[in-house]
Amino acid sequence: MQFNHEVKFYNTSKRRYNPKTSQYEGGEEMVADRMADITDVGTTRSVQLFGSIVQGVKELRLVEPVDSVWAYLTIDDQPTKYRMRNAVAPLKNVSLLVGEDVGKNN
Repeated sequence: MQFNHEVKFYNTSKRRYNPKTSQYEGGEEMVADRMADITDVGTTRSVQLFGSIVQGVKELRLVEPVDSVWAYLTIDDQPTKYRMRNAVAPLKNVSLLVGEDVGKNN
């Protein structure tokens, strides 16, 4: 495995909606930064895991878990946000299944 992708984990708990201004206030903070081995989840595995073909799902393998609470992650500073779908912690490493964010939480 080559851990050659930088993954940044962000928390949005300080972001709040202000009804007076009709805007979101507060920011997002990066809570962790890890190197990961990343692969796309194929169609066969997607059907096995989710019961249907789900596009935009990636499997991340990390050396150590992220202990902080996080809302989404980015890969290699790309604008696409990924949210948690599933996590597995075998004897070695940590495996996360993440899917592309469809924009439901801004």
